[in-house]
Amino acid sequence: MKIGIVVSEFNYDITMSMLERAKAHADFLGAKVGEIIHVPGVYDMPLAVKRLLAKKDIDGVAALGAVIEGETDHDDVVINQASRKLTDLSLEFNKPVGLGITGPGMSRLQAEARIERAKSAVESIVKMHKALK
Repeated sequence: MKIGIVVSEFNYDITMSMLERAKAHADFLGAKVGEIIHVPGVYDMPLAVKRLLAKKDIDGVAALGAVIEGETDHDDVVINQASRKLTDLSLEFNKPVGLGITGPGMSRLQAEARIERAKSAVESIVKMHKALK
């Protein structure tokens, strides 16, 4: 099985730790990471996820990011729009998309405590791929 990963550069210290956890967990589960695409933020993910899902040799994509609460409701808008589109893409391409995006409404400390959630996104892809075979 070969997966892709799309990772947000926003909150770089957190998301790069998420990326390392995701790659290690994919290896542990016997999945190969075929391609990694870095995007500016979570809102920018759907286009990159779509590009990976369109590839015949990619069986699923993990979307990794951290949406930390700010002074406005912007974090709610970002995560709601991105997660909805990622679900739509999964259904459009009939391939799993693992939601490894934490937030909204969390502090930086909460985001750091949720870095391990990246592993859940990869595990979800592997399990869904096996279930749908």
